[in-house]
Amino acid sequence: MKSDLKRFGRGFIYAWNGIWAAIREERNFRFHLCAAVYIYAAAAIAGLEAVEFALISLCVFLVIQAELMNSAVERAVDKPDTSHWWSAGAAKDMAAGGVLMAAVGALCVAGFLFLQPGRLARIWAAVTATPWAVVAVLISFVIAYLFIFRFGGCSQKKGLPDADKDKEE
Repeated sequence: MKSDLKRFGRGFIYAWNGIWAAIREERNFRFHLCAAVYIYAAAAIAGLEAVEFALISLCVFLVIQAELMNSAVERAVDKPDTSHWWSAGAAKDMAAGGVLMAAVGALCVAGFLFLQPGRLARIWAAVTATPWAVVAVLISFVIAYLFIFRFGGCSQKKGLPDADKDKEE
């Protein structure tokens, strides 16, 4: 019994390790985390109701889950032998397509929830209410940029697009 509980607990540690690895090493994962912060801020400012927040949360976590699965597939099929190059590339493309579909679905939901004149006006009014609010938003963009493009990734080659990294190695 104690052993089962210990293994069960270890599963959470492994899951956290995977999430932390994605934060450190996956630029797109960091982008989606930043997008989630902005969408939750916009939802709070716009005055979304609990059900609408729940819908936003489902979309956010679906996109994050899809990004984690995409990263897992990429790692699992990286550097196959020459007879499996095509299928490995196809698997990576399909996983990336899954992320794209989740993100497009999330954008559709966000469009239905936010593209209402009253909600857009509330968000705009909050962002531009004072010069300090504008500065805070601009600073948040800089922090998000640094987090997305400059955080972690010791193993990644800086300045190379993803497609060029494989050729360089």
